[in-house]
Amino acid sequence: MSLTDMAIARIRELVRAGELPPGTKLPAEQQLAADLGISRNLVREAVKALVVSRVLEIRRGDGTYVTSLAPALLLESLSSAVELLSGNTLLELTEARRLLEPAATGLAATRAGEADLAEIGRHLGAMRAARNDPERLNLHDAAFHRAVIAATGNETLTTLLDGISNRTLRARIWRGLVDSDAADQAIAEHEAIFQALSAREAPLAQAAALMHVTTTENWLRRHMPTGPVGED
Repeated sequence: MSLTDMAIARIRELVRAGELPPGTKLPAEQQLAADLGISRNLVREAVKALVVSRVLEIRRGDGTYVTSLAPALLLESLSSAVELLSGNTLLELTEARRLLEPAATGLAATRAGEADLAEIGRHLGAMRAARNDPERLNLHDAAFHRAVIAATGNETLTTLLDGISNRTLRARIWRGLVDSDAADQAIAEHEAIFQALSAREAPLAQAAALMHVTTTENWLRRHMPTGPVGED
């Protein structure tokens, strides 16, 4: 471990232990260096790295603060990182989605409010209207799933699945362009999910989501080209 990595770990430990809770202003650079027993240069480099990872934020003219540490903030780089993955890794992401999303959908069936169901239904209606427009259909496909997971009220789960699904969006668009039956099948699968959610049937909602994600995964396994799926 480099000296900079050690400095990062020391500051992160202060945050984790609650000595620097969310919203706290860090001590001045000189003081923090003295407290940690490291050089000011190392403190400066560590702070820069923690700003990039959204643990810290610099407020111009005020100082450096610990962020809210909210999952959506700390995990927001996940989608960008996932976008750099390609080839067979897309299948690994789909497998991860298959493990997480059905369970989350079942949870949503027990927690979704009327406003949540209305939002999910709105995107389902937009998917029906966009049946012959693969790109628009798939945008509402992604929004449908985002609304379902958001209905769980679990911000960490929502952020994780949103990051994974963003990478598969282009693959779904590509599928819609080359498979004329994809739109009808996708809409039917989403209708089954929505009906189960509306009925508050958690096992049925989980099963419907599993069938939907498995359909996509199986299709990718059969048709995925040797290069990154969905790339121009």
